[in-house]
Amino acid sequence: MKNLYKIFIATLAAWMLLVSVSFADAAPGDEIVTLGEDLSPQQRESLLNEMNVDENDVLIVTVSNEEEHEYLGDYISAAVIGSNALSSSKITILEEGRGIDVETNKINWVSEGMYANALITAGVKDADIYVTAPFEVSGTGALTGLIKAYEASTDEVIPEEQKQVANEELVKTAELGEEYGVEQATELMARIKEAISEEDVETEEDLRSLIQRVANELGMTLTDEELNGLVSLFERMKNLNIDWDQVQNQISHIRDNIGDFLNSEEGQGLIQSILDFFNSLIDTLRGWFSSSN
Repeated sequence: MKNLYKIFIATLAAWMLLVSVSFADAAPGDEIVTLGEDLSPQQRESLLNEMNVDENDVLIVTVSNEEEHEYLGDYISAAVIGSNALSSSKITILEEGRGIDVETNKINWVSEGMYANALITAGVKDADIYVTAPFEVSGTGALTGLIKAYEASTDEVIPEEQKQVANEELVKTAELGEEYGVEQATELMARIKEAISEEDVETEEDLRSLIQRVANELGMTLTDEELNGLVSLFERMKNLNIDWDQVQNQISHIRDNIGDFLNSEEGQGLIQSILDFFNSLIDTLRGWFSSSN
């Protein structure tokens, strides 16, 4: 787990540098890029080419390790944060109503659906997201950087507590993903949000019951620690000034990202195993009928 968290630094702090720059006139197609300060010249050039950007045409912000420590110190220890800033990201503004689309490369812990889910919690909408690194990393640290990029590019101010909750959500989803599977953990978060937006949740016990019910529907047996952690997270989320109608409208885009799993090699393997099971069952039934005749 320590190794997974070690890259929890990514581009988290970089976008704080953008606070003094206004992008109120940002239009669909506008892009902002962040690059880790400790990238070698070759890695920097490679990532810019990978993101298909010309550094003369986009705003590029450098992420320092000092900034990572400044903004991540409350979440994880200095030893886990480490001493290098390497992860990079790009956000592209989309037309209104397009939703969030996420793509990752060399990110091995946070899924595309997890990013989409947490970004929606933070109030991000209508953006094309790309997260990458020069080699395999967990990818958790990119979230706050992306939020700051969106905030700066649209000239919108997202409350600090909302950003904190989104970061906590991403980490909890990734942790649950290790235990129950990425798609199950991401769907759990999405369904809880849907239920909160549709139901009258007044007390902590109401929330606990809701979360437990949704988990049971997904066949997930949460431990007391996991359940308590989710209750705490969603209690904080519920008390934020979140546009729950907007959240619900964006859920379909999260599921588009979850659906990408079904087209992956792992997803296709799962589908094939299910098909093999039913083919075997059919063969068995045929054998029964043949023997009875």
